[in-house]
Amino acid sequence: MIKKLSLYAFALLGCLVLFNSCNKEYESIEVIDTRAIEDYIAKNNLVGVKDTLGYYYQIITPGDGAAVANTDSVYYTYDFKRANGVSIIKNGDYQIPGTFLGYTDRFSFKTIPGVRLTLAKLKKGGTARIIIPSSMAFGKNGNTALGVESNEIIIIELSLPKLDHQYQVDNFLINKFVTANSLVTVKPPSRIQYIVSSVGTGADILPTSKIKAKYTGRLLNGTVFDSSADGVEFNLDEVIQGWTLGIPGNIKVGGKIRLLIPSDLAYGKSAQTDGIGNTTIPANSCLDFDIEVVSITAP
Repeated sequence: MIKKLSLYAFALLGCLVLFNSCNKEYESIEVIDTRAIEDYIAKNNLVGVKDTLGYYYQIITPGDGAAVANTDSVYYTYDFKRANGVSIIKNGDYQIPGTFLGYTDRFSFKTIPGVRLTLAKLKKGGTARIIIPSSMAFGKNGNTALGVESNEIIIIELSLPKLDHQYQVDNFLINKFVTANSLVTVKPPSRIQYIVSSVGTGADILPTSKIKAKYTGRLLNGTVFDSSADGVEFNLDEVIQGWTLGIPGNIKVGGKIRLLIPSDLAYGKSAQTDGIGNTTIPANSCLDFDIEVVSITAP
């Protein structure tokens, strides 16, 4: 009888050990997320507020500009990071998205309400940080394309610049580009900024002239979207306004000029694509052109 009880007790003990080990091996995602977020907050000496939806947020700078409503068009920046500080996706350095505040969480890879709700707590000029549990981000599957592993929490850094209109965004980005590249530009009222490297010695160019020009067109991030080393003919009054306003009166035939063009004097809200549908110039892009006028083919 004693031997039988001992065997039963041993079997029961084994079951308990197995049960406990299973519990430990299969912790809930909520427990994993909470521990990861608490570790991150402690390691970085942060003060995070937990929202009722389950994410954490920290208002870094509340902002001293205008308050924003859900129906307002806003310009904002974002940077999605892993807990180790590595950025996985962000708006470009020279591209600030703009949309209604109520739609700012609709990223192509994930809908994250915390972005919209946290921005709504800021005034313009404010900055914030969000800590997203993995269950609200990419979950147990992660995101291979973005380099996000299974059950990773995501940190999102946000800012709400004091910008109300696209032309203000353009001016801000072009000035940022000029400063970053130590350029010295001329700044006429048209808001085009330019650098003349050679005035040229040929004929004067009019806004209605037809010219032949060599050029290279880039986005502010340096991406070349078009170029011509041999020269192409253009009617200046039929191309983007940046050329029509920027070339006449500044250079002659044989002259070389660099134009930094705001988006509204380029392609505005219309994204440009190549022959197979790939976007070459995103909507609201400021452009950077190097231009050499080879000749005038018509006055």
